[in-house]
Amino acid sequence: MEHRLYSDGNAKRISWIIKTENDLKEQFRDHADIFLDKVTDLQSKYIALHVGLFWSIGVFIIKNEDTVKILLDSDEMIAHLSSDAKSDDRMLEHRKGFINQLGSQRNLKFIYEKINPAENSATKFLF
Repeated sequence: MEHRLYSDGNAKRISWIIKTENDLKEQFRDHADIFLDKVTDLQSKYIALHVGLFWSIGVFIIKNEDTVKILLDSDEMIAHLSSDAKSDDRMLEHRKGFINQLGSQRNLKFIYEKINPAENSATKFLF
């Protein structure tokens, strides 16, 4: 099955939307105290992607061997996540590791696609 995952984040909140055929789930969370007002927008976007994937697996939307089209509005994220490129930011490296681990544990196929910020449906939950 193929899913479309949108995610976004800022210093206060993360959000994600997962679309599967005719189903749509929209979620948002305030950051945990450890991250609240302590992370950059880019770090928050990584957290949102990680949590969105983890949540979607946990509620049985994403299942083993599914394809997940990850729609991102950040060229930097696509370049980092879709290759062996390294980041100087330890948090981004850790999140990339967790995301890749979820993919390998569940034998998921990730397809990264660039979208314009205006197309990121998850952004509406940040404000």
